Amino acid sequence: MKAGADTAEIQNSMDVLVECVEGGVVETLSRANEEIKFQSKVRTGMAKLMENYTCTDNDLNSTEALREEYWRGARDRRRREVQILFDRPASKIMFVKDFISPEECDAMALAAKPKLHKASVADGKGGSHFSEHRKALQAGIAVNWENENSGDDIAILSRRVYDFTNYVLDLDIKEHGQENLMSIQYLGRGLNDTEPDRYTPHCDGDCTGQHHKSGTRMATMVMYCDIPEVGGHTNFRNAGIHVKPATGGAVFFSYIDPDTLIIDKGFTEHSGCPVIQGEKKIVVQWIRMGVDENNPWDSFNTLGQKISDDDDN
Repeated sequence: MKAGADTAEIQNSMDVLVECVEGGVVETLSRANEEIKFQSKVRTGMAKLMENYTCTDNDLNSTEALREEYWRGARDRRRREVQILFDRPASKIMFVKDFISPEECDAMALAAKPKLHKASVADGKGGSHFSEHRKALQAGIAVNWENENSGDDIAILSRRVYDFTNYVLDLDIKEHGQENLMSIQYLGRGLNDTEPDRYTPHCDGDCTGQHHKSGTRMATMVMYCDIPEVGGHTNFRNAGIHVKPATGGAVFFSYIDPDTLIIDKGFTEHSGCPVIQGEKKIVVQWIRMGVDENNPWDSFNTLGQKISDDDDN
């Protein structure tokens, strides 16, 4: 179209051009979005198929790290190796060597012994329920922060968890109002057990890709005290990450982008593979953002019911 010097003609030409470009962009973005959804569906479908295979391969080693770095705890100043297994803005998975000591494991086991009860499972509604398929035992252990400076093993361990969380995310997370530490014990019943204890794929927090809701979980630390002879691995099927337990080690995974506060969209969905032989004893800390002394973790619930601290990994 030849517009010449006519302003109206020029504007009309520009409008036609913009309309053409916008139409093409919308169509291109629409096709790209459909392709992304299709690939995501294929990926998650393949992950489901691989879940059982991965868990039954007891000789499978942990996924090779993307890189390794070192972290020094604020209190003990001990230098610990950190293996970065998965690194996305809203989805991080790491393995920390020698994170929990034998003394700290013993202190947790001693505190948990009189309180152990049948484990429950997350119900997907902010709470939990008991299942006939769950055989694990667990107990929530409150941290006595007044004894931290006197060398209390549980308080020292818990402080280390929050120090590492802030090292990774830099969100200034405090211990006030957080969930209790959880001691969880699994017992393998041999190769002939038709229903070995496991925890099926789940997310500890939201997996919606939406903005973080204040007071909800945004990171998890799973610490290995005793590892089974066969089984008991931790699997992140959507991320293609598999972790073989190691005594004293810990898996840390966060499901929030610390810059945008957008939540992970399923990469940190994880499962506890069946424990076949031996015992598996772990200590778990779920970490929340937005809690404090006046607004503790169990005051946050969209359903108006108290959230149980009995979820496990």
